[in-house]
Amino acid sequence: MKSLFYIGIIGLIIFEILNVYFIMPMPGSQQMRSIDIAYFLHTYRWVFRLILGVLILLGVMQAYRSQKWLAIIALLLIAGVSYAFNFQMAADVMFYQPDNLQLVGTKINKVKPTRLVLGVTINGEAKAYPIYLIGYHHQVRDTLGGKPIMVTYCTVCRTGRVFEPLVNGKPEKFRLVGMDHFNAMFEDETTKSWWRQANGEAITGELKGTYLPELEAQQTSLDTWLKLYPDSKIMQPDLKFKDNYDSTAKYESGKSKKELTGTDSLSWKRKSWVVGIQLNQESIAIDWNRLLKERIVNIQIGNKPVVVALASDNKSFFAFERPDIQMKFSLKNDSLITQNRRFDLKGTNTDLKISLKRINAYQEFWHSWQTFHPKTKRY
Repeated sequence: MKSLFYIGIIGLIIFEILNVYFIMPMPGSQQMRSIDIAYFLHTYRWVFRLILGVLILLGVMQAYRSQKWLAIIALLLIAGVSYAFNFQMAADVMFYQPDNLQLVGTKINKVKPTRLVLGVTINGEAKAYPIYLIGYHHQVRDTLGGKPIMVTYCTVCRTGRVFEPLVNGKPEKFRLVGMDHFNAMFEDETTKSWWRQANGEAITGELKGTYLPELEAQQTSLDTWLKLYPDSKIMQPDLKFKDNYDSTAKYESGKSKKELTGTDSLSWKRKSWVVGIQLNQESIAIDWNRLLKERIVNIQIGNKPVVVALASDNKSFFAFERPDIQMKFSLKNDSLITQNRRFDLKGTNTDLKISLKRINAYQEFWHSWQTFHPKTKRY
């Protein structure tokens, strides 16, 4: 019976470690294709715990009588491991949703104009979500233009997405459950499926292979965003989490020295920045250093002519479909110019009352974009 005690102890320690190891950034864990194993362990975690717990109970008295202190140490060890991996290292106990989601106008805004934001507009209403806030929270749920929205950001991938939190056509709640291939994963409350932040795909669980509806969003400096949308509301820091936010802006500027969120200043390195675009099944990654140099890029993605422009703040970028493959754009004073027509960074020509079609473009670490777009082209 004593052996059952130690089998249970060793088995439970191994289980608690593996249950977190596969979905958190630990040595080697994020390079594996182990998401289905991780989901299986997580789904049946209480079954594993019950079986192993019964083994421990069956043998605990015999183990205690045989080697009292060894049995006590083993119990303390399993208690410590269980606490550490479930209450210290699990994603949803490290990162929390804001208790007080406050969005205000420019008159009482406290976010510096130089900070990066994810900007969203729906039905004439505009809101800006600072990256240094959602980078900690990972997701923020809100309503915009009468629609529920889910604003997400993964600092390890350096990329933001905005989704409609709809599953099977119904509003859904999500929690941060961990990461896969260094990208944040969310679990929906109803089916317990796991969803990838980088593209809104359910990667395991009942809804595997389905996608959340993605919305248009733009990454800009707050200053540039407010020039385009002066009536925009801006998300404010939740004072409860002020010590968790990146107040120094080291991450945004690429000066972070942390292993997971640091930047490589050279091109096409693992932690280099790119601007990624996907249209239908075709994708391209534009080297950030090259975009800084050229300012505007006229390219083709599949059969779609596209223009990507970098604003004068060297932070804000915009992507549009070009109406014609022969139509080339230049950039002057933050205006896109072609054939004597001038468009602002919203893609609007106010004189002719016409607009370019906006498309989503994402700033991202090269390792992330390449992982989720293995056939991507480079520029």
